[in-house]
Amino acid sequence: MTEILKHECGVALIRLLKPLEFYQEKYGTWRYGLDKLYLLMEKQHNRGQDGAGVVSIKFDLKPGKPYLFRRRSNSPSSINDVFAKIHKHYNHLMGREPELFENPAYARDNIPFAGEIYLGHNRYGTFGNTSIDHVHPVMRENNWKSRNLVLAGNFNLTNTDELFRKLINLGQHPKAYSDTVTILEKVGHFLDEENEHLFRKYKKQGYANIEISGLIEKNLDVNKVLEISSKDWDGGYTIAGIIGHGDMFMARDPWGIRPAYYYADDEVVIAASERPVIQTVMNVPTEKIRELEPGNSLLVKKDGSLFDETIRTPRTRLSCSFERIYFSRGSDAGIYRERKMLGELLTPLILKAVGHDLVNTVFSYIPNTAESAFYGMIKGIENHMLEEKSRIILEEGSSMTEARVRDVIASRPRVEKIAIKDVKLRTFISQEKKRDDLAGHVYDITYGTIREGEDNLVIIDDSIVRGTTLKRSILNILDRLSPKKIVIVSSSPQIRYPDCYGIDMTKLTDFIAFHAAIELLKESGREGIISEVYRLSKDQQDRPVEQIVNHVKEIYRPFTAEEISEKITVLLKPADLKAEVEIVFQTIENLHRACPNDRGDWYFTGNYPTPGGNKVVNTSYINYIESRDQRSY
Repeated sequence: MTEILKHECGVALIRLLKPLEFYQEKYGTWRYGLDKLYLLMEKQHNRGQDGAGVVSIKFDLKPGKPYLFRRRSNSPSSINDVFAKIHKHYNHLMGREPELFENPAYARDNIPFAGEIYLGHNRYGTFGNTSIDHVHPVMRENNWKSRNLVLAGNFNLTNTDELFRKLINLGQHPKAYSDTVTILEKVGHFLDEENEHLFRKYKKQGYANIEISGLIEKNLDVNKVLEISSKDWDGGYTIAGIIGHGDMFMARDPWGIRPAYYYADDEVVIAASERPVIQTVMNVPTEKIRELEPGNSLLVKKDGSLFDETIRTPRTRLSCSFERIYFSRGSDAGIYRERKMLGELLTPLILKAVGHDLVNTVFSYIPNTAESAFYGMIKGIENHMLEEKSRIILEEGSSMTEARVRDVIASRPRVEKIAIKDVKLRTFISQEKKRDDLAGHVYDITYGTIREGEDNLVIIDDSIVRGTTLKRSILNILDRLSPKKIVIVSSSPQIRYPDCYGIDMTKLTDFIAFHAAIELLKESGREGIISEVYRLSKDQQDRPVEQIVNHVKEIYRPFTAEEISEKITVLLKPADLKAEVEIVFQTIENLHRACPNDRGDWYFTGNYPTPGGNKVVNTSYINYIESRDQRSY
């Protein structure tokens, strides 16, 4: 994606199932868990760079000794900053008393972050801000271990306002308005209730208070707490947490919008937002890693017993397809395969755009994340050329000369490395007033790769959101090569609607497809649809969320996808561009064909999985008409 689109968060959860002495003996360090956590977080840095945090919990320390440790950072290099601060204390002790430092028993009793459970988080702040107070993990502290709660997650809720009011009605006074605080307090409230229920139960049976604490820790029904807490959550979420006495969990939304995976053996349980991260860090095959199913919770009790159980009734699986197109690491076997297919399925549209003239067409990609789709695109072109070769040979048969045979067999797609991204330049110039100038220099091109005035140039991208980078930078840069025609190919469909489940796309005004549809309505004398959709949106503004309909679909309904693509091309083509331009988008049908198990496509189709999604798009449209530049949830 040539435009910066912030999104998501990354979660990493580790439970060591053996004493620290085991890891010291087998792996040469009691820091085995902490080292694995660092790798899990570093390999998920793509999921969020606004902040990072780590929590560790030790088991069964004597009263008075700290057992819960947290370190967070919102610095530009937050992961490194967190672990540098943790290791700063280690380095001091190592230099002073190395033998004592390497003693796992001493470490467990005296050294911070020498524990049995680790929770790490990479944050992108789609809600609230990026101050240190908003960086995960977040905590709800209490003197009773079984009431201590630590949470971190990849989530966005559409009904935070409603949930916030419910907390107030419970008599609470939340310290901030955000979905993070709302979830923390919601889970914390029902965790308190479960503790109270068990306390009364055991008190009635005659147990002393000190005995009751142990019984509560052993019999706490964490899944019950999660089930009740999440009853009214509208949104996508993967939430990981730790209870102070040693239970840990990860829960996933019933639509499977946000991803979650885990691995378990007799030494460790590891959960994370992405499968290949676990594969790489633990060096295990794909089949050893399980996906946490939609609506399920992974629970590891303090005694090490593991439960993967349903806590919310699973709904129609609508996992985020943007994960497959762009967000997740392309090293996942399934994602890599799907991205290649997305490129391959574009072949007919590309052939049409270049008039089937492959002799005079050069293929490339921008940016590097589009490389997998590029390989698929070339495979599709090669298959087409193979069919053409077979047809020619069969038609011309024995009349072919040796030179003709050589020419036919030798034909192949012309592939070049056209654009080179200058990453250092992008970070050097950051002031807003200089960004337009910067845009013209972020990418450099390879001169001499195009025959001026003769060749078409086909460039594939992951997706096109606003189109500003194309208009202000890329098209002008490519035009320096003097191609006859530039074809920009998006491996994803047109982005038409806001996201409200973790991606920072909340405003309709950010989408070039929306502006194209509005322009087409005006040009075709259908401006009445614009005002009618506004009236319908306003009329249902105060209705129960379940009754809200996505009327914004009417903005796009009069036009075909091809007509909107043509208008997008007109809007994005710079006035002084010499080459002809065409912008081609993936179809919804091909998206589903390439990603059959992850059919969450609301940003393309407006088909939101939860009622809150319709409320968000409704609010976003009202904001557009009323010229309010603000988030829609």
